Amino acid sequence: MKQYQEMTREELQAQREQLEQAYARLQAKGLKLNMARGKPGADQLELSLPMLDALNSGSDCHDASGLDCRNYGELLGIPEARKLFGEYMGVTPEETIVVGSASLTFMYDCMARAMLLGVLGGEKPWCRYDKVKFLCPVPGYDRHFTICETLGIEMINIPLTEWGPDMDLVEKLVSEDETVKGIWCVPKYTNPLGGSYSDEAVRRLAALKPAAKDFRIFWDNAYAAHYVYEDTPLLNILEECKAAGNPDMVYMFGSTSKISFPGAGVAFFAASKANVDFTAKQLDAQAISWDKLNMLRHVRFFKDLDGIRAQMDRHAAILRPKFDAVLSTLEREVGSTGAGAWVKPKGGYFVTYMAPGCAKRIVQLCKEAGVVLTDAGATHPYHKDPEDSYIRIAPSFPSPAELAQAMEVFCTAANLAAVEKLLG
Repeated sequence: MKQYQEMTREELQAQREQLEQAYARLQAKGLKLNMARGKPGADQLELSLPMLDALNSGSDCHDASGLDCRNYGELLGIPEARKLFGEYMGVTPEETIVVGSASLTFMYDCMARAMLLGVLGGEKPWCRYDKVKFLCPVPGYDRHFTICETLGIEMINIPLTEWGPDMDLVEKLVSEDETVKGIWCVPKYTNPLGGSYSDEAVRRLAALKPAAKDFRIFWDNAYAAHYVYEDTPLLNILEECKAAGNPDMVYMFGSTSKISFPGAGVAFFAASKANVDFTAKQLDAQAISWDKLNMLRHVRFFKDLDGIRAQMDRHAAILRPKFDAVLSTLEREVGSTGAGAWVKPKGGYFVTYMAPGCAKRIVQLCKEAGVVLTDAGATHPYHKDPEDSYIRIAPSFPSPAELAQAMEVFCTAANLAAVEKLLG
């Protein structure tokens, strides 16, 4: 087949008619499939079910220090959990706080506390500035943008390259404007592109010279061990910040949401010891303790870092065929037509599809045929993708049969939208 750009108008019109007929047949199937978020599939959730037996009626519910995890205490997390998940994040237990079950919640809390109370080294709470700005690499994670928008923080788009944010632009904005208070980063298997920050990008971030003394890097390393095709290395941002003389500039976040159970895992925060101590004082007004039984359950199930790595090997074995199916279908059904382009991720939970001027139409067509995707524009602040290009495909949740159906709809929609655009 000729690529659409090479077809005559008559050929394009004939192609549109064929695609509309194919699309109508898909609509008639009455599908109800959801690929809107990167949710683990049921087969992945089964991997952690034995964890629920780690504590039963006959279990000792005391941690290694003798603390009864059924009761109040240890606001920063039980020592065994701080050790295990500190090691996972590449920091010491003293630089780690184990909290709740969702890192997103703690990110919101950190941002809200910065707005209301300020951060270590700051002159005043962020809310007392006339304007607060955050740098947002795009395409990026919609939940980060929602936090900023909810709290009235202005967002500035930063192009995300294959190796990290556009650091020339980041350095310029950070050094010139004291109202720029931070930057969001998903450094490994970036959401949604699936690449990882280079050593140079990490070092340049760590060596920033912000005009704002209370500038923070929000380092959301949500996919630190979530490889699909390749476990890529990533420099330790906290160590690089220390080496650059900026030990207090970074907040690191992680969780087991896609390692054990989403919504029932454990989340963790890592930072300099000074930041941890400062945060602990603020937390003392917010909470007495977190779910220590869940911490103990996770520690006894995983045992050590090798246990987490083995779990991630099992996840990758389940996910890889699904990603293969998406990528091979795109190559077969869209590659020959030139209707769009996509990125093969090394890890994470998404395949990014790019079709300038067509994203909203593709998502609409998919929805009307029974396949729900993340809204077009979600990859950018304020849901405004200036090129109307980026679509996030999440292969993890559907069964193989459902995934095949969903990709048939997606590719038909992508081709139809491309032809419609060319025909004007």
